[in-house]
Formats: sequence, structure tokens, C-alpha cells
Amino acid sequence: MPLREIAGPAGRLEALLEEPAAAGTIDAHGRAAIGSANGLRAAVVFAHPHTEYGGTMHTKVVYQAAKALSRIGCAVLRFNFRGAGASAGRFTDGPGEMDDFRAALDFMRQQYPDAKLWAGGMSFGSWIAMTVGAADPGVSTLIGIAPPISRYDFEPIARSTKPKFFIQGSHDEICPLKDMRAFYARAAEPKELAVIDGANHLFDAQVSEVADVIEDLLEDWNG
Repeated sequence: MPLREIAGPAGRLEALLEEPAAAGTIDAHGRAAIGSANGLRAAVVFAHPHTEYGGTMHTKVVYQAAKALSRIGCAVLRFNFRGAGASAGRFTDGPGEMDDFRAALDFMRQQYPDAKLWAGGMSFGSWIAMTVGAADPGVSTLIGIAPPISRYDFEPIARSTKPKFFIQGSHDEICPLKDMRAFYARAAEPKELAVIDGANHLFDAQVSEVADVIEDLLEDWNG
């Protein structure tokens, strides 16, 4: 997959664009991919975890999420925030990364002007993606994997009436499941929460289960 470049507000952003799986493709579980022959389901921008803790667009969960979304017929853009990988700029712990995400959404709007637009991410990236996506009228669906509820302000996401899909590990040491459940209880509908039993924040040794859950949650979703 060739590297792409996005014109970010702080300079070049390094990115990878995952095209939808070809029609007739069979995944690792013996299921047929939806593929582009039946139309693009959505254009998705997917954000990576905290840059200063090693998060990049190559983080395993991010990679697997992109593959899963591609298998159900989505085009998926994953990119490195400013200061990660070969992307220009310096990490800002939120404001700059939100601007980067907006630039990535604009790129996907230009690439797929007629497609639905989804915003997703993992950990820190889920806060960025869902916050920006909740405020952007063009984004129809929000996806958060291991959202660090207690570390960042997720209230704009809780108030959003856009469909929200959450994936959480039962043993997440960064965002305890009890915190996630309390947040989820007050979050506006529509929403759905999937819990992966035994999984920690990085889903060590359980990354493939994240991909399975994404497909299960979203393979019939057209929002």
C-alpha cells in the first residue's frame, strides 16, 4: 500500500489509504467481503493512540481496525498525527491533532464526495476522532476503541446524538470498565458497547478479536 501525503495545518501528514476489499474476497473467518462491487459503504478516517506513548498509524489495533472496515466495504484512511512517523510538526496533546483529523476528513471528502463519512480511533485517537466527528455535520457515525474516558473530556461525545460504537477491554488499565459503563449510561442514544473479555488497553494477544467485533457491529450498518 503506497504512502499518501495529506496537506496538514502544520505540514505534511503521512497516511495510508485502505481501499475496500474486492468483491468475492473471503476473510480469515470464511466470510465473504462486501467489497466495492456493491458500492462504498463509507469513507472512514481512523486515528491512532497517543504519539508520546508510541502510537502511530501502524499500531496493531489501528491496522486491524482498518482491515476489518475494508472487509465490510469501507475506504479507510489512517494517518500519523503531527510529530509521529514522518508527519511534520510537534505533538500538542489535542488541539493540533484535532486540526490534523479535520484535514484528514477533508481529504476523504475530496476522494469520496458521495460517500458517508465515519470518524473512528483508538485510545487518544478515539477522543480526537469522536470529538471532531461529533461536531462535524458531515460525519454520520462515531467509533471509539478503548476510549480514555477519565483522561480527556468526552462530554461533547456523550451529548452527541450521532450513532456511537464503543469497543472496550474488560481489563483496560487506562480506562477501567466501570468508568466506561458509567459514561455509556449517560451517553445519548443511539449507541452500542462491545466488551472484549480479558482484554487490556492495547488488546495484547487479542487484537484479532477487535477486528471481529468491528465486523460484527458494523457489517450491517449503513448510518
